Amino acid sequence: MQNRNVLISGAGIAGTALAHWLRHHGFRPTVVERAPALREGGYKIDIRGAALDVVSRAGVLDTVRAQRTDVQGGSIVNAAGKRVATLDGDTFGGRAGHDAEILRGDLNRILYDLTIDGADGVEYLFGDSIASATETTDGIEVTFDSGANRVFDLLVGADGLHSHTRALVFGPEERFIRDLGYYVSIYSVPNHLDLDRWELTYVSPLRTALTYSTAKDTGAKAMFLFASEPLEYDRHDVSGQKKLLAEAYADEAWEVPRLLAALDEAPDFYFDSLSQAHLDHWSKGRTALVGDSAYCASPASGQGTSLALVGAYVLAGELAAAGGDHVAGFAAYEREMRRFAEENQKLGPSNVKHMVMRTKRQISIQLTLLSVLGRLPGKERMMAKVMEPIQKAANSITLKDY
Repeated sequence: MQNRNVLISGAGIAGTALAHWLRHHGFRPTVVERAPALREGGYKIDIRGAALDVVSRAGVLDTVRAQRTDVQGGSIVNAAGKRVATLDGDTFGGRAGHDAEILRGDLNRILYDLTIDGADGVEYLFGDSIASATETTDGIEVTFDSGANRVFDLLVGADGLHSHTRALVFGPEERFIRDLGYYVSIYSVPNHLDLDRWELTYVSPLRTALTYSTAKDTGAKAMFLFASEPLEYDRHDVSGQKKLLAEAYADEAWEVPRLLAALDEAPDFYFDSLSQAHLDHWSKGRTALVGDSAYCASPASGQGTSLALVGAYVLAGELAAAGGDHVAGFAAYEREMRRFAEENQKLGPSNVKHMVMRTKRQISIQLTLLSVLGRLPGKERMMAKVMEPIQKAANSITLKDY
């Protein structure tokens, strides 16, 4: 096996999953992460289709299911808080019977624990980042922000939509990012509505707000999704982002003012555009990209985590199958993953139109349909038909046994 020493930038789902599979195949991965520690908590995410198979092959499917959010259902509410449509948890979340819903931080912890189990555990460099990466004939010379200098055989960017690795090696992100015209914000709030594994969603023209509780959280989460022209802001200025969110939802009804009042105390505030990453190639020389840095489908797709899990499995597997030859391994990774990534990326623009509606008439029609659906016998079959594109995309790859 050649090129065994691999540096992974990012300790999120894609990074920890890749570290596990590379180690499994005999590589020696090192993971560098800007955050001082593994990120805990986070929002709920779904694992579907081929990604469930990856989790099963990693031997942690039972552990994942034991950490499920156990959300029992969801309701659409009007401005006065009246529940006008209610569906069970799987139907509301668009899940098939075998899909798993888990908090992002819980899944990340499960994968991380896999990588540090045993005497030959993966090396993690928390609180650091790549300052420069220079490819040579034999490897990649990396200088870290901490001042340390090391040489690795390969480099993989698993550092998200705004990938620092991609910017260093492939070019500025504006060349690869496509804005879908929406923004999303998620953060923890007090569970002042006493929700018990339940989700409430309020929809107004161009703006959606929701809050939910899970079995794994004594508090609740608030999520905001709104349409907007591109906003000018500093991604590192959290207070400025909070101001933008508050301005976007000024004078909104329902529980929105109370949810916004929790902004200042939120320890885990997240704000970003709904965007996708599109690259002609996911590798350049000895550097490759995986997960959101390569093919972000946006949170609206519901498939970001699944893409990260499958991408990590395929990238590690193809490198191993090529004996560590990065030229052959990276090319095979793209051949295997390209269609799967593209099918799942198609979901983002189509899904978000049902999540944020443009007019009061659209909202009225949608609420009427959901209200009727919630009372009809056989609604599970109807919802399965509605969710068919997601399930089809989630299963649009046949995994190899590497």
